[in-house]
Amino acid sequence: MTTTTIPKWHVTGKVVQACSCDWGCPCDFNAPPSRGFCHGTWTWHIERGAFGDVTLDGVRFGASCKWPGQLHEGNGEAMPIIDAKASPAQMEAIGILLSGNAGGPWAIVATTLTKVHEPTVVDWDVHFDGESTTITAGDALTMNLTPMKNPVTGEVHQARVVLPTGFISRELNKATTTAYNVHGAVTMDYPGKDAAWGEFDYSGPS
Repeated sequence: MTTTTIPKWHVTGKVVQACSCDWGCPCDFNAPPSRGFCHGTWTWHIERGAFGDVTLDGVRFGASCKWPGQLHEGNGEAMPIIDAKASPAQMEAIGILLSGNAGGPWAIVATTLTKVHEPTVVDWDVHFDGESTTITAGDALTMNLTPMKNPVTGEVHQARVVLPTGFISRELNKATTTAYNVHGAVTMDYPGKDAAWGEFDYSGPS
């Protein structure tokens, strides 16, 4: 397999993300991020998928990214994080997907990046439990979701964002975090800010 020959591919699964924005993340509505900059991590957990003849079932990977302004303004940097359990062929396929050369959401993100660091390859420990999902990727990433709470009553506040033209997911369930930090070539630490999870279904090349 080479990056100049892109086979047909299709992946489905769950995406879990966290960022530096306040609850609700204005970026979902094409508004400026809460603090003027965008620092966030997407993690993809493939349930079923293939890249040509390479099966991707069960593969996990993510990208921690920083932009000095809004995402579309560019000049961003990214650190890929890949599950050490992936085979060499799976890692090559994920690398091609993340590069944007095969289409999918990564093709959009790639146009906004000026620096992509070498991938961090670590063991992942993931427990899916909706708004209580926890993700640990070696020493590189900790993402512990927790429900948002009503500031008056203290009761759980649930929210969902429907994005008919969303390129990461068409529907995101909102939460916050008790812990969200990234260490390595890209670093960040934003507990108590926006988090979300949803389903994805991508295919290509496109």
